[in-house]
Formats: sequence, structure tokens, C-alpha cells
Amino acid sequence: MKNFSTAAALIAAAAILYGCGKGASVSGVLDGAVNSEVVLNKLDGEKMVPLDTVKTDASGAFKAKLEIAKGQPEFVYLFYKDKRVASLLLENGDKAVVKADTIGNYSVEGSAQTDKLMEAQRMESEFNDKFYAAQAQLSDLDPASEEARAVNLKLSQDYVKYYRECVKFVLNNSKSLAVIPVLYSTLPNGAPVFSQVTDAMQFKAEYDSLITVYPESKYVKALGEEAKRRTNILGVQSKLSVATVQGFPDIDMNDVQGKEVKLSEVKSKVVMVYFWASTVSAQKMFNLDVIKPVYRDYHDRGLEIYAVSLDTDKAAWATAVKNQNLGWINVCDGLGQASPSVTAYNVGSIPTAFFIVDGTLQGNAGVSDAASLRRYLDSKL
Repeated sequence: MKNFSTAAALIAAAAILYGCGKGASVSGVLDGAVNSEVVLNKLDGEKMVPLDTVKTDASGAFKAKLEIAKGQPEFVYLFYKDKRVASLLLENGDKAVVKADTIGNYSVEGSAQTDKLMEAQRMESEFNDKFYAAQAQLSDLDPASEEARAVNLKLSQDYVKYYRECVKFVLNNSKSLAVIPVLYSTLPNGAPVFSQVTDAMQFKAEYDSLITVYPESKYVKALGEEAKRRTNILGVQSKLSVATVQGFPDIDMNDVQGKEVKLSEVKSKVVMVYFWASTVSAQKMFNLDVIKPVYRDYHDRGLEIYAVSLDTDKAAWATAVKNQNLGWINVCDGLGQASPSVTAYNVGSIPTAFFIVDGTLQGNAGVSDAASLRRYLDSKL
């Protein structure tokens, strides 16, 4: 009887352990991909790592078992011939059934978190379509024309609506990891959707919510670090906003001609201290679509830009400045993130900008879009 009880206890314990480690399954049909390979990757930091490669049968059907720890959901992506055909957010115990084609249209059943992820992706796709449509219109218009101004205004309104939809999604799904890609999402020009300094409170609140549900999740831990970084920046800006008299940290670097240019020697009513890097391809479009038109319209009114590059290859930086015909002050010390200017201005991400108005540092006003930048300058010039 004793041996029987011991055996039963061992079987029960094994069943519990098996249940905790059962992972998740993915099955489905990939239309148009018979007897082919489907690659399953998972997100690891900012890169994808392979989980498994499975073959479809003569009908395009496939199935895979994945190891996903309890309490640690994973972002899993299905690829066919280097093209992403489905995005999943899987928890331990999920049995996801995917119906997809080879061009990215898909549906998923059996995964509640994936449903939320797909809702976020739908919002992003709808805004991106509006963004690209606006860019196509602007390419045929004179940037100074009323038509172009109307298109830019509509795009700014669309962005504000999209931003509010993202905030609402995060608030309504505060216990789901599906909010993480929303918080880190970027516009097609590379600018973060959550680019305002005060967004730090959104990151902090979401971290506090998710850590109670997924304390072991690497995604939540990374979100906590980002929330801390943004909160530190918010603290700096709060101190700047209440300062009655405030100088600014000086910067002393060489421009593309090798000439020393000090920030303190730039005499303009408003000086925009702009941190960027030519190695980030999206910032080329940001320079051309946002910064250059603003500089053209406000330079004669008293705006100067002191652009600090965080490139480590000074030759490549100088080439980018010349090729993009960036007419403002461009400097670089070649130290990248190790530049003393990064510490002096507590730069956490790029592009970002600080404003010096009549010799007084006003703080970070954000450079996420042309409309908000123009509104800020209109209030100062």
C-alpha cells in the first residue's frame, strides 16, 4: 500500500510538471505553399531567433510544437521564403490554428493574446496607409503651397487620432503583452509614436500593471528599464520647466569643414539642439520631410539648428550632410553614444531636440512631426 501511494504521488507530480512545461502548438494551412518550408522565429531583444522549421504537406498544412514557459508568453513569427506571413503572441497551453497565404493575409484561432496583437497591427496598418497616401500627394505638390499645407495638416490630425487610439488600446489591454509593440511602435518615417517626454508615465503605469501578471517575462523586464529611462528624462524636464533662470550645457565640436563651432556662440532667438545619426536610414527621410521644410520657413524668423550627430564614422556623417544638403550647423565628435553631449543633455533616444530661447534652455519639445514642431516655434518666434 505504501509503495502504491508513493507511485501515485510520483505520477501526480510528473503530471503537474508536464502540464507546466507543455508549451504551445501551432498548426494551420499556408495557402499557395505546398510541400514547402515554414520557419518559426521568436523575438529576442531587437532581433529574431529561429525556433523551428516545419514542412507543409500537399495541401499546405503544417504543425509545430513550441516550448513556451508558463507565465512567459512569446512573440512568434511565421516566415515563408523570408516573408513574414503571420505574427502570434503565444502563451503556455495555446493551440493556435493559422489560416494564411504567402503575401501576409492571415487569421488565427485558439490564441486570445494573438487576437489583441492583430488588433494593434490593424490600427498601425490603417495609419500607415494614410501616411503613405499623404506622402504620395506631397511628392506632386509645391511644399509651400496651400494644398501641401492642407495635406500636412490632415496628416497631423490623423497622427493625433492614431496616437489616441494607441493610448486607448494600452489602457484597455493593460494586462496583455500585446501593448508592448504598441508602446515601441514607430511611424513610417522612423519617429516613435510615443515620443512625448510625458509618455514616461504611460510606460511606467503599463510596467506596473504587467509585472503583476508576468513577473518573469523578459519583455516586461525590458519595459521596466525603458520606463525608468523615460522617467529620468521626465524628471530632468520637470526641473527645467520650473527654473526661472537657466543656462545650458555648452557643446564644442567641429563641423563638416573641420571648423570648431561652440553652441554658446550661436546667436539666434531660438536654437534647436538636434541629436541624430546619419546611420539611421529613417532619419534621412525625417531630415528631408520634417526638419528641412521647417528650417526653410523659420530660419529667417530667428531659428537656427545646431545638429549634433552621434555617428562614429565622421566621413560617412559628412557625406550624408552634403548629400542631403543640410544647411544648418552640423557638428560631430565621432564618439557616438559616448559623447559628453549625450550625458550633458541626458539624451535617451534619437532623433530628439532641445530648445534654447533667448539664451535660456527650455527643454525637450519633441520632434515627432512637423505640425507639433511648427506649433512650438510659432509660440516662440
